[in-house]
Order: sequence, then structure tokens, then C-alpha cells
Amino acid sequence: MKYVVRVNGADVEVIVDADGASVAGTRVPAHLAAVNGSPMNLLTVGDEVHRIIARKGAGRGEYTLWLDGFRFEVEALDERTRAIRELSSVASGPMGPAPLRAPMPGMVVRVSVKEGDAVQPGQGLVVMEAMKMENELRSAGAGTVKRVLATPGTAVEKGALLLELE
Repeated sequence: MKYVVRVNGADVEVIVDADGASVAGTRVPAHLAAVNGSPMNLLTVGDEVHRIIARKGAGRGEYTLWLDGFRFEVEALDERTRAIRELSSVASGPMGPAPLRAPMPGMVVRVSVKEGDAVQPGQGLVVMEAMKMENELRSAGAGTVKRVLATPGTAVEKGALLLELE
């Protein structure tokens, strides 16, 4: 089976069969054996034996590997899954900065930006009061304020659009 494996941000093509594996076009005899009663496996590659522990990550094909005591973040996807992911990301098109929406019902106290302002990740945009507490809503990413819909002194419902960013 053919996989594309991303190790610490670099992609490597791996083909696995009953006799071993081809890594980036180079054939290597390989064998993986579980150590009974332990999360450890023994990985034999050629004449070398390595201790490996793998933990499933949050996403599909994501793992944290400890190989001989060194930690690696790895994503291993088969050809089909990777092709589907690439096609769906192309079809979704580029995504711009997310609009700022009210996370709860409350009163707009202050708007710290105006249309055309450039914003940075973490920059305060709007201050809302809810349950007698002021909450500063911050930018999730860099962008430019396209439209300001929030007005100080107005009540808004949860999910109300406050700012549009581009």
C-alpha cells in the first residue's frame, strides 16, 4: 500500500508490502513486531533495530511517534485519502479571515477599529458587556476591516455579525 507520510512538516512517499518498504524510492527490508505487555514495538530496518511507541493523534492519520526516545509528529495518509483531501481543499477555495460574531448576547460597549484598518492576530476589535462583565473580542488572524456592523450602546444576540474582515 502506498502512503504519503509527513514527518515534522516534510512529505515522504512510503510503499509498504509483505517484504518491507520503499521509502522515497529506496527499497528497505523492514519488520514491525509488538512487545507483549508493553506499548512498545520493535522496528527492524535492514540490520538496525529501533524501539518505537505510537500514539494516535486528534486527526485522521495523525500520530505522535517516539523512536529511540526522540519524538516525531507524523501524519500518514494512503493515496486515496490524501487525494480526496487535496481535491476537497481545492474545491473549497481560499478562505479569508473569519468574520467577528458575538459569542454571547450582550451590549456593545466599544468598537476599537474602523473600516479599512489593518488588524493583527490577537488585536482587540470590539468590547462587549455581558452579565456585568466586559469581554474584549480579539482578531483570530490578520486582515483588513471590510465593514463595521457593531455600534456602541446597542444590544446584540449571540451569533450577531459585528465585523467583516478580508
